[in-house]
Parts: sequence; C-alpha cells; structure tokens
Amino acid sequence: MRLLFRGLKPVVGCAQLSICRSLNTRPSPMEKQLQIAGHKINFVEAGSGDKGVILLPGALGTAWTDFKPQIEHLPTLLPNHKIIAWDPPGYGKSRPPDKDFGVDFYEKDAEAAASLMEKIGFRSFSVVGWSDGGITGLIMAGRKPSLVDKLVIWGSNAYITPKEAGMFENIRDVSKWSARMREPMEKVYGTEGFPKIWSAWVDGMINMYKQRNGDICREVLDKIRAPTFILHGAKDPMIVPEHVPYLQNSIADTDLHVFVDGKHNIHLKYAEEFNKLVSDFIKK
Repeated sequence: MRLLFRGLKPVVGCAQLSICRSLNTRPSPMEKQLQIAGHKINFVEAGSGDKGVILLPGALGTAWTDFKPQIEHLPTLLPNHKIIAWDPPGYGKSRPPDKDFGVDFYEKDAEAAASLMEKIGFRSFSVVGWSDGGITGLIMAGRKPSLVDKLVIWGSNAYITPKEAGMFENIRDVSKWSARMREPMEKVYGTEGFPKIWSAWVDGMINMYKQRNGDICREVLDKIRAPTFILHGAKDPMIVPEHVPYLQNSIADTDLHVFVDGKHNIHLKYAEEFNKLVSDFIKK
C-alpha cells in the first residue's frame, strides 16, 4: 500500500509545439450507441489509442454531466488510450426504460459496462469511477479481474453505514437543493422527472441497506487484482471517512491521494491536477 499526499500543482499550458499541435489534430469526441443485452447504451468516445479507459459516472450521472473535463483532456494525456464515457442503463440517453433500482443494480451496471467495452473491441481496459461509478468499478474489477488493467475510484464505498442511510433520506427532497445542484440533472431528466428518478435511487439505497445489512460489494474487494488508485476529498460530505482505510486494507494493491480541501467532486473542482494524477497512474 502506497500513500501519495501532495498539494495542488499549478496549471501547465502547452510546453511544446508538438503538444499544442496534437490538441488541434485529435479527433473530436463522438457520441455513439450500442445494444447491450437488449438495452440501448449511449456513450462518448474520445481519443484514438489502442488501449481503453471507461469513465463511470455517479448516481443519475451521464458522460457529459460528470466527465466533461476528462473527456476533453484525458485523450491528450493518454494518447495511447481511447476514452469511453457512458450513460449507464436507465440514465441520460440510455433511456428508455428508466433504471430499475433493485438491490443488484450495481452488479447489473458492472456487467453492462464490461460488455460494452468488450463489444467496442477491448480485451482489457482501465476503469475510472466516481461515487456510484466507483462501486460499479469495484464490482467489475472483483468479478472480472482479467478485464481490468487499472482501477481508479473516488467518493465510493463498499457498504452503507447507518449515518449514510439517514443522509439518503435527508437529501431525497430535491426542492431543498440549490439551483446549481439541481439544474444539470433537470436538463437531463426534466423538472418533473428528476425528483422521481432521484427518489427511486434513494429507495434503492435504503432497500439495499435494509435487505443486505448495508453491504454493497464487500465480498469482491479481496478478489481485485488491478492496481487501484483511491482519490479522496477530505471534506467529502457524501461518504463517511472510514470507507477510505477500509478500501485500502481490503484491496491488495492501492495508492492513495488526498485533496485536503476537496469534497465529493474533486475531478471537477481540481480537474487539471486530477487528470494528471489519473493519467500518470494509468500509464505507469
């Protein structure tokens, strides 16, 4: 287990003409769709490398709501990789139908994401997952270890604590959210649709807490063989701090980087440093 704990780095521009030229010639991101297990899956493809990286968004998230800075900049930092960012089944443009939040919905997402990458043509690939997407990544890496080259997660947990179960109920009513927090989801699901699908997600998490004694994916952690990079916002209000050391101690090969002032969305708030850290980890 290795611990990385660094401060923020200054933003670096194009240092060489060749880098600047690559920014101008790299193909623009393209939206595509494939049928996976009878379900229409929408995804964004960026870059043109032979290796693969899939970006897995958080709850209700889509490729563009959750990963715009990564879609736009990771192809330059990872020129040998093709970046795939998906709308999970039942989210965004991967509808209809809306998502069924049964207690196994993370397992279903992991299966669908693996099938998507295999259908695109990757025998193995790296996984980058935020929050719910990180949970999906943990399950994929544990259940299909031969497919996952590197795993990157942040804002994720392998179980639900009583405090978190109470928090889910407290954030159910989206009318109490700030406009800044609501608007991206309202653009995707509509002002009437967003509260419904969010409440369904809360119900799914509460049912998982009650029916599985809070367990999400603890049983797969010791089966993960991929080198795993855990990033963490020290002020993340969405997960209790105990999850980070639990993941470190349960997964065989981990690195950790802490953003001391970071919250849940460190990949957006600190996009420049985040992208550099993640790309360096995937390349090494």
